[in-house]
Amino acid sequence: MKSGIKKLNMWQVLAFAILALFLMFVVYPIGLILYKSILMQDGSISFSYFGKFFSKKFYWSTLVNSFKVTIASTLVSAVLGLIMAYVLRSVQIRGSKYLNILIVISYLSPPFIGAYAWVQLLGRNGFITRILNSMFNVQLGGIYGFSGIVLVFSLQSFPLVYMYVSGALKNLDNSLNEAAESLGCSVFQRVTRVIVPLVTPTLLASSLLVFMRVFSDFGTPMLIGEGYKTFPVLLYSQFMGEVSTDDHYAAALCVIVIGITLILFFLQKYIGNKLTYSMSALKPMQAEKATGIRNILAHAFVYLVVLVAVLPQLTVISTSFMETKGASYTGQFTLENYKNILMPKNISTITNTYLFGLAAILLVVVLGVLVSYLTVRKRSFLTSILDTLTMFPYIIPGSVLGISFLYAFNRKPLLLSGTAIIIIISLCIRRMPYTIRSSTAIIGQISPSIEEAAISLGATERKTFLKIMVPMMMAGVLSGAIMSWITLISELSSSIILYTSKTQTLTVAIYAEVIRSNFGNAAAYSTILTFTSVLSLLLFFKVSGNNDISV
Repeated sequence: MKSGIKKLNMWQVLAFAILALFLMFVVYPIGLILYKSILMQDGSISFSYFGKFFSKKFYWSTLVNSFKVTIASTLVSAVLGLIMAYVLRSVQIRGSKYLNILIVISYLSPPFIGAYAWVQLLGRNGFITRILNSMFNVQLGGIYGFSGIVLVFSLQSFPLVYMYVSGALKNLDNSLNEAAESLGCSVFQRVTRVIVPLVTPTLLASSLLVFMRVFSDFGTPMLIGEGYKTFPVLLYSQFMGEVSTDDHYAAALCVIVIGITLILFFLQKYIGNKLTYSMSALKPMQAEKATGIRNILAHAFVYLVVLVAVLPQLTVISTSFMETKGASYTGQFTLENYKNILMPKNISTITNTYLFGLAAILLVVVLGVLVSYLTVRKRSFLTSILDTLTMFPYIIPGSVLGISFLYAFNRKPLLLSGTAIIIIISLCIRRMPYTIRSSTAIIGQISPSIEEAAISLGATERKTFLKIMVPMMMAGVLSGAIMSWITLISELSSSIILYTSKTQTLTVAIYAEVIRSNFGNAAAYSTILTFTSVLSLLLFFKVSGNNDISV
């Protein structure tokens, strides 16, 4: 008699196992936040915490401030990224290969490091501020507040728009541009009537990514916002502040953030599905050698933007070798800052960053490859659920994920708070969606007939996957893993909530040193992080065999 129960195969078991992991480390913590947001201190259910937020201007004004900052930063980033992409794609700029690398480096650096560096330059006692004050006999107030936050976010975020739009322009058929020129359109008319409409879907999609990144960042407004308080700062202070903390109210704020980011995510999906289109570049846009004033203006604009974008990194590196007295630099050369951070009690911060990052990236690669293979080659209702769940960490801000982890894993039998494991898992969960998406694209380019041929020759599915699919995917997966590694070691928002004195990472150490006004140590830590990112980026170019990082 045959049993009616269908035997599970290896892939179904893997799908169930990975699904169980995501249910435990994504669904359960977020579900706990939702429950805690409506749970009163006496155990009753109520929405009063949401009423508290929307009834007091002190609270809801932070949400308005966040939208003001985010909208302004997104608009500036979109315009700047579009212009930079067009100029570098249409005009031959000397050293464009290296300029492209510098633009990417400026994006990979954490925003709060840019904020700290701009304080050194344009703060009340900043280098540039002192020069301007002495030259014009004025007393400038510094970079603090709305304008400073927008400046830092815009310079940090325009490279993302640049990379996306540059990729779109690479696939643009230049015959359309030439046709417009033959009909008498000026350069400005061709750009506004032909180029911009064609890249608008990509521009909007990348702008939404910038919007989500800026909206959820708290490090920059915390450092230079001063009286201009944003929503992520309110969330952090409610959960981690020294006074007036309220876990349940913080949970309600997390739910509001999740709701807003979900709306933005579905808006991005709508734009991606409805407005994007494919184009075959029969005659791709080629950078042409410009002459006269056009050539001068193009070079001047590109060089100036790149210089301003990488100025924070240059400032951090140079000040790391300067002697400090209190919060000021004496201008004297010293290695004391590096001696301080390389002391036995501080060196663990650096080793933690690399060890946690390597452990997380190994998990990201293994799980990312398995999830992408299951969702592409083994499609089913189960893998569809898995595909949706793996995108959730992409939507959820890091601070919300950190708070949810503390709620979920702060007691037995899953007592993980305060350990290295919880930080590694949070880093893995946060960065996995990027690797899954890149791996999915790679698998889509490999014909299923290759696997079918191997199986027809007697190979098992497991052997086919390990001996054929994995090696064919490896170059692309490694490239994606290196880029994930760069963003992973720069993670602050979740790490600063989950860390302890024994699990502190570079980003947390930099933030802590800036808060304490130990700018020399902060600069030394930042320089190590910057050089790690640069070396990783060069490794990415070596592995991928491509110096063009356009998306």
